[in-house]
Amino acid sequence: MKMLKQTILLAGILTAGIASAQSSKMNNMIKVGANVGLAVPSDNLSAAAGVDVSYQNLITPGFGLGIATGYTHYFGKSNNGYDNNDVGVVPVGALIRIYPKQTGFYFGTDLGYGFLVGDKKVASNSSADRPDGGFYIKPEIGYHNRDWNFFVQYQKVFVGDKGDIAGQDYNVGNIGLGFGYNIPLGK
Repeated sequence: MKMLKQTILLAGILTAGIASAQSSKMNNMIKVGANVGLAVPSDNLSAAAGVDVSYQNLITPGFGLGIATGYTHYFGKSNNGYDNNDVGVVPVGALIRIYPKQTGFYFGTDLGYGFLVGDKKVASNSSADRPDGGFYIKPEIGYHNRDWNFFVQYQKVFVGDKGDIAGQDYNVGNIGLGFGYNIPLGK
């Protein structure tokens, strides 16, 4: 719970700082996108599909900060006799992006807390409880222009050993592809 409070506080500070630092030379935008991926490691999940929504403020032409959220749905699979349930991830985090040029290659990450939602049990035939969430990270590298971002990402929620059952570790993570559309909010 302490990490959740710290994440919410960080998001609030970033939002307040971004809102008060606006000038006519800064670009502000809402980014809306989608992603798909394969679960890694794949003990209890097989694939993922999600949507992303974020706010970004270009502090300098090559450096953006903001806040990010969305929803990623992970599809459960059978493993070691367990029928693993699907799980959803709702992240709340800070967005950090570096753009070496106005158009072309970029990289960055989202950092925060990932809330796990869905069935309360890890598997339909298990009594192990699903964790509530954990530290969230989503590094990405890709191509951008004024309107679009296309990227490769790794998304992970660190839950420690919570949710582990005999013969499998409980993991919520994927490596995948995605795109985002930039909606300008003014200059």
